[in-house]
Amino acid sequence: MPESNNKSSGKKNQPNAFIKYSSIATQMALIIVAGALGGIQLDKYLQTETPWITGGLTILSVVLAMYFAIKDLLKG
Repeated sequence: MPESNNKSSGKKNQPNAFIKYSSIATQMALIIVAGALGGIQLDKYLQTETPWITGGLTILSVVLAMYFAIKDLLKG
């Protein structure tokens, strides 16, 4: 009987893990998309010939997304 309790508690943690990791992925995607779209808008507004702002903000947003993802993963 104790073994069945361990199995059921293990299954109970699986949806929580799925929600945790999918929310981290969603957060990363939103940060990166916001950085890229913000860069595009700034490049249009400033009328730059080469989209340096888009590239810079996209790279910065990837770094920020990785930082928040690692922070969330280490928090447990």
